[in-house]
Amino acid sequence: MAARPASSPDSPPLAKPGMTIVRMLVFLVLVGFLAFVLYRQITPAFLANPGLNGLILGVLLIAVLLAFGQVTRLFRETRYVNALAAGEKPRDKPVLLAPLVPALEARREGVTLTGTRALLDTTAARLDEGREILRYSAGILILLGLLGTFWGLIETLSAVGSVIGGMRGGGDAAVMFDELKSGLAVPLSGIGLAFSASLFGLASSLVIGFLDLQAGQAQARFHNELEDWLISGEEQAPVSAARPAPEHDPAVARELQAAVERLSGVIAEGGGGRAATQAMTNLAEGIQGLVQHMRAEQQMIRDWVEAQAARERELKQVLDRLAAREKAQ
Repeated sequence: MAARPASSPDSPPLAKPGMTIVRMLVFLVLVGFLAFVLYRQITPAFLANPGLNGLILGVLLIAVLLAFGQVTRLFRETRYVNALAAGEKPRDKPVLLAPLVPALEARREGVTLTGTRALLDTTAARLDEGREILRYSAGILILLGLLGTFWGLIETLSAVGSVIGGMRGGGDAAVMFDELKSGLAVPLSGIGLAFSASLFGLASSLVIGFLDLQAGQAQARFHNELEDWLISGEEQAPVSAARPAPEHDPAVARELQAAVERLSGVIAEGGGGRAATQAMTNLAEGIQGLVQHMRAEQQMIRDWVEAQAARERELKQVLDRLAAREKAQ
């Protein structure tokens, strides 16, 4: 997936799904206009079986309302997150983001709680679960169309069998042709029933498929922007990020070892005076450098421990404020 451009600090972290609603409405207007243009052809097909076709259109209407409901319920959640990001008090409590409320309020304080990614996965599962009925509705529309098809074919075959069984043999050919023509009127009506149900079922399924696609895109964008805003507050430990782990300086160790070897050589040769004094001086300098290096490492460790303790105190203060706010509400 291509990376989205970062939003400016003053812009809200979540975009409202208004454009998705507009696209869905435009699509429905185009479908309605097409149905109006083909009104004369659609009316006889609908009247071939008004009961089944009416049921298909009823399921279509319910599915359209469900699709709009999946998108419009994101407005409440978006307003809640944007109000928190702006430092305002949200008017409405979220429904989908109810498990994420502590993490969202902590993010407003600049802290990311542990387990936030697991809660984001739960929110994604909730969003996807809400569209299960919409997908099932698209399948129901196809099944109703197939039901009408088989129903019409059964009536057609039964009528053809009745016409053939009722024909009298040995008569005039013209009379037999007229009887066959009049008898095939019922089978032809069964064919109309079969194809009209398939027409309305498949067309309705295409409409719901497009609306479900738009709802899925709106929910995916909502989840991605929410994840970006929450995880962007994740901070790393300041000392560990700024400084590498302390390591011993090999140059100091080599100098100290060389000084000890020189002093050992002087003592073994029985030398004294100036050579021994110089060897002792080198050894003292090496020891002093090693001590200074060890003190620097100890200071780095103390700084790191103090930074961790300060971070834990800040996190405890945030949690205490959240707990007090929950009790007050």
